[in-house]
Amino acid sequence: MNPEQNITLIGMPGAGKSTVGVLLAKAAQLGFTDTDLLLQARAGKPLQRILDEEGVGAFLVQEEACLLDLNVRGHVIATGGSAVYSDRAMRRLKAGGPVVWLELPIEALEGRITNLHRRGVVLPHGWNLRRLWAERTPLYRRWADHAVACEGKTQEEIVAEILARIGREESPR
Repeated sequence: MNPEQNITLIGMPGAGKSTVGVLLAKAAQLGFTDTDLLLQARAGKPLQRILDEEGVGAFLVQEEACLLDLNVRGHVIATGGSAVYSDRAMRRLKAGGPVVWLELPIEALEGRITNLHRRGVVLPHGWNLRRLWAERTPLYRRWADHAVACEGKTQEEIVAEILARIGREESPR
C-alpha cells in the first residue's frame, strides 16, 4: 500500500472505529482523523445536539459536507457510522485508499452501547439499534474493500489483521 493512501474505517457505532483507528495509525505510522470530531468542531456543538436541534436530514447533509471537504493523505480515517448513507462521500473516501469495515454482530453491539440516544447516533424516530444494524449492514458490505470480524479479538489483533489485509507490515517501534 502506498503510504500516501488513507485507510478508512466504517462500521456501526460501538464497533471501535475511533479506538482501533488510533492504534492502527500508530502501528502504520499514519496520521489519524476522526470525522465525528471534525463535524462537531465545524458545527460548534456535540453530535447529539445537532441531531436534537436540526434533525437527521440536516445532520446527514453536514456529515456529507464534512467528508467531501476532508483533504488528508496518509491518514487513518474513522468515520461516523452514518457515513455510508452518502454515496458521494464514500466514493471519495474509497478513491483515497482502502475502506475497512469493522464488523460486529448485533448482540455484541447491544452489549457495548448503553447510551444510544445520547451519543449522537443517526437513529430515526422509533428505531432501535437492531433495526439500524439491519439497515446499515448491506451498506457497510457494499462500500468495504475488507471486512474484519471483530468479535472475540483484541484491538491489537484487529489492527494486525487490517495491516495484513491491506498489505502493510507493522512499522518497527
